[in-house]
Amino acid sequence: MDNLNRRNFLKTATVASTALAAPAFVRRAAARTTTITIASLLGDDKPETKIWVKISQLVEAKLPGQFKFNIVKNGALGGEKEVAEGVRLGSIHASLSTVSSLSGWTPELQILDLPFLFRDADHVRRTVSGGVGADLKGRLQAQNFVVGDFINYGARHLLTKEAVTRPEQLKGKRIRVIQSPLHTKLWSAFGTTPIGIPITETYNSLATGVADAMDLTKSAYAGFKLYEVVPYMTETGHIWASGVIYYSSTFWAGLNDEQKAVFQQTSTEGAAYFNQLIADDEVASVEVSLKNGGKLLKPEVFEEWQKGAQGVWNDFAPIVGGLDRIKAVQSA
Repeated sequence: MDNLNRRNFLKTATVASTALAAPAFVRRAAARTTTITIASLLGDDKPETKIWVKISQLVEAKLPGQFKFNIVKNGALGGEKEVAEGVRLGSIHASLSTVSSLSGWTPELQILDLPFLFRDADHVRRTVSGGVGADLKGRLQAQNFVVGDFINYGARHLLTKEAVTRPEQLKGKRIRVIQSPLHTKLWSAFGTTPIGIPITETYNSLATGVADAMDLTKSAYAGFKLYEVVPYMTETGHIWASGVIYYSSTFWAGLNDEQKAVFQQTSTEGAAYFNQLIADDEVASVEVSLKNGGKLLKPEVFEEWQKGAQGVWNDFAPIVGGLDRIKAVQSA
């Protein structure tokens, strides 16, 4: 073989080998993209979905091409309890949850749900950013929930079919509650019959008379269009609805150290973004609710509302770390 032919042969062989190798390379590149299934209870326009769009953008900027976020919206994967089960099993990789819905696995979380404990959003943030928050993260991880950060859904208020401004007006009412012993105890103290109903079923339950009342944040009140079935909102602000950005421990275990650091950082950025979205969304949600027949009421004899809830502190003190811990949080 002369030199010219030899060069042509080698060139052809190189091109051919590269062509043959290309599909394998493409397959390997594609294999490095991990699809993450995210559950959101609400639609595109609500903070519960927007936060995952934000986190996905932050992750893509830091880890380009490594993750694809499949955000399943409008409660299609179930309510908070069902989603939490999916996260524990690894069939759902991440979601948001109120701490109330996770308290069945981690009862100590109920310190964040104690009625009339927190003064405002800053008070809540100081608590979850300190030793209490670190302790709760560890307890959740022991139950296969890896916490990216805590979030704040805003204060919970009373929602009713008829105007209620005084606690005695609740007696005999059937009230939908989060499936949590603390919430059951709270509303039992006011003479109601608590009924545990998933959030995705509340509209129909209220519309059909299964329940007469419930409590919820202003943002979710408008998000679920509950002003159509419980038009009165009494601004009790009795519980600040803390929540978490959380991941399946199975998913988390598959991440390398760099990826874990990125998800931790983007979750913290996402939490700050979410908290601001909630604050803004509450203003817009109130406007929507009022335009659609909702009515805002101020509670009367506020000290009576507080008095009725104080028994919850005593009952749950042994579960959440004692009265001294509760009082330390209160004064923080």
